[in-house]
Amino acid sequence: MRKTISKIKETGLQLLFPGRCPICDGIVRPFGRKICPECLPKLKPVTAPWCMRCGKKLAEEREYCGDCMHREHKYDRARTLYEYRDVAPSIYRFKYSGRQEYGDFFGEEMARLLGDFIGRVRPDVIVPVPLYRGKLRKRGYNQAACLARALGRSLELPVDEKLVKRVRNTAPMKHLNPTERQNNLKKAFIIGRNDVKLYDRIILVDDIYTTGTTLDEIAALLKEHGVSKVYCVTLACGSGV
Repeated sequence: MRKTISKIKETGLQLLFPGRCPICDGIVRPFGRKICPECLPKLKPVTAPWCMRCGKKLAEEREYCGDCMHREHKYDRARTLYEYRDVAPSIYRFKYSGRQEYGDFFGEEMARLLGDFIGRVRPDVIVPVPLYRGKLRKRGYNQAACLARALGRSLELPVDEKLVKRVRNTAPMKHLNPTERQNNLKKAFIIGRNDVKLYDRIILVDDIYTTGTTLDEIAALLKEHGVSKVYCVTLACGSGV
């Protein structure tokens, strides 16, 4: 009965408030794929060869990208859905123009295209990278949490949005060098609850992977508290060098 009522509500909401295509931002038909049929071919998921550590697309067949060959990450492995340059306008609208519904489509695509990877690592839970409370208040939602919810719903995995908390507002990372990025994130995250038994294997979800500094910082924190494996999936990343 509850499922029936929930389905009726969902149907009504889709009719009253149709979603937007994550590529062209046009209104999409309700009950469909959440993307225009004409726009779907424009999405080019990352294909092999990719870096075996961070998942960045590589120009040639090799094991690691230039960054991962010279740097040890705290997380265990990461995979990404798209190259950033292919979806940059979409991600901008997703984060800064209130297009929260994009998270449903992209989270479902994560499940469809990265589900095999996630299944192999057997996570106990999905954890989104948290936003600082001031940014969350201003934006109204955490884009990583939107992705995590849709991913968890599609794969029938639990999502814990309170496990990790961001307690310091950090500077934008875009123009910082690696050392500045690390310093920027020092003591920016804490475990959000003291009374919780931490999970053994965790999937971290974020929107963009650049150098992996944020994911490393959170992975290190989780492992300090007993988590054995931390894997990551992101919506987009830059190309490997």
